[in-house]
Amino acid sequence: MTPPRIVVMGVSGAGKSTVGPLLAAALGVPFADGDAFHPPANVAKMAAGTPLSDEDRWPWLAAIGAWLAAQEATGAVVACSALRRAYRDRLRQACPGLRFVHLAGARALIAKRLAARAGHFMPAGLLESQFATLEDPAGEPDVIPLSVVPPPEEIVRAAVAALGGEAPRG
Repeated sequence: MTPPRIVVMGVSGAGKSTVGPLLAAALGVPFADGDAFHPPANVAKMAAGTPLSDEDRWPWLAAIGAWLAAQEATGAVVACSALRRAYRDRLRQACPGLRFVHLAGARALIAKRLAARAGHFMPAGLLESQFATLEDPAGEPDVIPLSVVPPPEEIVRAAVAALGGEAPRG
């Protein structure tokens, strides 16, 4: 069986950077944070409170897709917002068989978490633009919707089960 390649997706503050590494560890595959693939200009734009345009996102998504494609032998997990269907489709084109774990939750809960987060370039004020951009992936192939409410370890257990297996015991 081919090792899974998975995007943990959702709006900023949904828990991608927390759940992603835990899921990767549970599956025994490498993890990458999609934020690390942003060019400096994108980071500066977001830090200034300006939402990214599609033109800003295409090279970023191409870099993430190339990294995922290169992980065919090992499998991988990447945390990436992947808010629009077009973004997810670009990633699917780069990496056939890609699966998505969508971390979804109430705007108020995610806003509270985002406000409590320190040291991240994404200001809480951009959360509205994230929700406005989000195209619900319900009904798309290979998307596993999971609530952000449970503790991260429970979310990971649910993701592993939904991916069709049990996490390796280590």
